[in-house]
Amino acid sequence: MKLQTLACAVALATGGLFFTHVVNEAIAAESAPATTQSIQPTQEQALVSRQLATLVDRQHYLNQRLDANTSNRILDFYLDSLDPEHSLFLASEVEDYKKRFGPSFGANLKAGNLSGPYEIHAQYRERLKQFYSYILAELKKPQNLNQPNVVIETDREKAPFFKTEAEQRAHWNKMLVSQLINLTISKEEEQAKQKALKDNPELANGQDLKGPEDLTPVQTLTKRYTRQLERVSRLKSDDVLDKTLNAMMLTYDPHSNYFPPVDAMELNRQTTLQLEGIGVSIRPERGNEDYTKIETIVEGGPASKSGQVKSGDRIIGVAQDGDKMVDVVGWPSNEIVGLIRGKRGTKVTVRLLGAGASMSQARNVTIVRDVIQEEDAGVRSRTVDIQRDGKNYKFGVIEIPSFYLNYRARRAGADYRSVSEDTNKALKALNAQNVAGIIIDLRNNPGGSLDEVSRMLGQVIKSGPVVQIRDGNGNVSVFEDDDGGAQTYAGPLAVLINLASASASEIYSAAIQDYERGIVIGSTTTGKGTAQVQLDSLAYGQATLTQRKFYRITGGSTQNKGVIPDVKLVDIYNEEFGERKAKNALQWDTIPTAPFKREGSIKNYVPDLVKSSQQRVSLDPQFKYLEQRTSLAKKTDEQKQLVLDLQQRKKELLDLEQKTLDAENARRTATGLKPYSNWESYQASLDALVESRAKMKANQRPALPEEETFVKEAANVLLDYASLQAKHKPAS
Repeated sequence: MKLQTLACAVALATGGLFFTHVVNEAIAAESAPATTQSIQPTQEQALVSRQLATLVDRQHYLNQRLDANTSNRILDFYLDSLDPEHSLFLASEVEDYKKRFGPSFGANLKAGNLSGPYEIHAQYRERLKQFYSYILAELKKPQNLNQPNVVIETDREKAPFFKTEAEQRAHWNKMLVSQLINLTISKEEEQAKQKALKDNPELANGQDLKGPEDLTPVQTLTKRYTRQLERVSRLKSDDVLDKTLNAMMLTYDPHSNYFPPVDAMELNRQTTLQLEGIGVSIRPERGNEDYTKIETIVEGGPASKSGQVKSGDRIIGVAQDGDKMVDVVGWPSNEIVGLIRGKRGTKVTVRLLGAGASMSQARNVTIVRDVIQEEDAGVRSRTVDIQRDGKNYKFGVIEIPSFYLNYRARRAGADYRSVSEDTNKALKALNAQNVAGIIIDLRNNPGGSLDEVSRMLGQVIKSGPVVQIRDGNGNVSVFEDDDGGAQTYAGPLAVLINLASASASEIYSAAIQDYERGIVIGSTTTGKGTAQVQLDSLAYGQATLTQRKFYRITGGSTQNKGVIPDVKLVDIYNEEFGERKAKNALQWDTIPTAPFKREGSIKNYVPDLVKSSQQRVSLDPQFKYLEQRTSLAKKTDEQKQLVLDLQQRKKELLDLEQKTLDAENARRTATGLKPYSNWESYQASLDALVESRAKMKANQRPALPEEETFVKEAANVLLDYASLQAKHKPAS
């Protein structure tokens, strides 16, 4: 439960276009008794506990026994998952849990005995209810927002649990005051933004940018915590099982995970580009967070075929086939998605309210769920033009969002979609256009199928090993490209990576780098160098289990270190995002090199390529802007305390906003655009941009200029490389 820092305010104010930010609701405890509904594990849940505990004990890469030592660590991870800021449980309660449940936690999971974690979770739910009730009572009292000598810690992840209720309550009241300060500032800024829109309607760019409900900070928090209090009553046995089994999995590594049935659907969607649902995308309605609206409808999907579902409809109720309608007003979007999605062939009824309609005009629409193909979520290819020395050069760009493969369809012998086939078609199409080179864009690609990445490497290298894999017993196997030297594309190649490029993306970029087949450009990758087996035949839900580790053909692991680019560009992400800062990540190590033959000569040119790139980047307004933004973000991330004084917080925020606006206006001036007159105008324009892009399908959204500058720089690096090769080409 992170408190909203100054950086958070900027991230929110800028629409989250550049920096990822999540605000978790504050939670704590109060001593008054409360009643929490009983949640008990089912037989299926007890069985999957036994199955998974046995599997991690015997088949995980680490060969780590589920003994008393491991059990104590599982309990630590479990408590941290419930109370990450250590402001819920008291130190004495944690000590009691450790004595009673710690040494036997793993053994009980192995026996299907979930009584310990379910008892702790019951106390957790009770504390949540008590805390929300406490805060709601405090909100009825006047609060002092001007305490210049009082500070609050913004990160208590490693802080000790409070010893007394008095210490706890002092912290809760600080949390409340800090949130009221944030909301007071946010309300003032929203009013200023709405005035800017009224004075200059062109800032909205045709979008509906109505502000949120006109509530005071106290009213906003009262509504928010009332909703959170109601949400506690919707927690189910799956929520407890999820926290319990994932605490056990995390004790082994961050990528062994358990997925309850609803989450398992999302896992399958990511790996196959298919989901079982009604074919709509939803998001919270702008200006009223109580409602979730339908944003887009998939053509040919069940909702589209019904003819009764329209973009802009609010979803106010959901009913499973034969069940009562559940009122979902005030529910978060992810919970509504969980209700709507389900197995193919089953029915779901959604209660819809048209835009501007009254409650009496709500309608029920019953839809049969089906498999939805996400056509716009796959490989995307295009060209980009670069001018140099009076000449125009055309480069191909292939954007690969993940290494997807519908393995179930392949296993069943049915037609299936795969990233290697889609990439192969894109390579052929771009090559036919006689492009000067091709850029493989793996930024933000989380990985996927190992088979697919091996096939894709075979499309651009002649032959040889592409990755080495070691199991927990030390046995090493080598994935080879053994197509006899066939290549779909043999021309100039660059690979774009960043901190969000993981797993299969790292195998691909590492092999390209080791063969010197192409130039790797961007920022150091995630460092996820482990392979998981997907367990989809468990008694309940699904899981992934780490059983192997990836190694480059040169012998070094991609785990933890990641892939370091040949030509480095600005890293737009916070380093906390990578494997190197993940809890319990496996370490980097090496094995012997696999015999292979290099296919290019890039390393000798890297110093010159870096020098030329740095000269361009230092003058590029987009890169200069990104450098300034990341520098500001780093400074605010390092801030570990906030003063509970409204005026001082305003002063700090205004200073940060001015520096952010200066960075934005500098790039606008340099690119021939009119600077924003003030912060409010800037924010209004950003809101309009976010709204317009949200209404587009993913494959129709044009790249933002700060994103496209990476692609253009990669093309320029390829031009530099061609020029250097020509200079050093021996005379005939």
